[in-house]
Amino acid sequence: MKFEKFLQIFVPTDHSFYPLFEAAAENVVKAAELLKSMISASDFSVHEKLAAEIREIEHNGDDITNKVYEQLNKSFITPFDREDIHELASNIDDVLDSINGISRRICLYKPKNLNTGFVALAEMIQNGALLMNEAIGSLEHATDNRKKILTNCVRIKEIEHEADEIYYNGVTNLFENENDTRELLKTIRILEILERCVDEEEDISDTIKTILIKLA
Repeated sequence: MKFEKFLQIFVPTDHSFYPLFEAAAENVVKAAELLKSMISASDFSVHEKLAAEIREIEHNGDDITNKVYEQLNKSFITPFDREDIHELASNIDDVLDSINGISRRICLYKPKNLNTGFVALAEMIQNGALLMNEAIGSLEHATDNRKKILTNCVRIKEIEHEADEIYYNGVTNLFENENDTRELLKTIRILEILERCVDEEEDISDTIKTILIKLA
């Protein structure tokens, strides 16, 4: 019997991580919804308002991430491997940071057109956030929810592939049709961060799959 398994017989596992992860995931969903609303709006004053709300959510997310790290330092028996707890918290934080970064760049760059690629990628970020939120909410009873969690992870992977196509098509279209160099650079930069955010959601799903394998 492994030493960790032996200890679990006598020392209770710290389950306080689950509500922290669930709060962090819900935070991402809120930020993703605001980002989609922001990109769907054409009024720069609306952009500023929504960006401020996203920034507040990102700050709240930082607080949650710090609590996870603090709890990790205090806990003797964790519900799954310590490195995976750290990795999952970091992955979630990365997505939230990217959403905040996208909103700030939209306000900073003030692109003339929020093109269809922006809208499509924002929708994918939102869909990925919802799937991620559901998967994380099911982790506390991972054995019973294994199939649902894996289904969500597979769908996040599919979304990432779809996002790659939208990004490459968007860049190709820009080089063919955008004659304003400044607008070209601004738009490509925003597209890059949108696509990266979807990649980071896939990182979350990969970490969740690793956790499931170790819990099996």
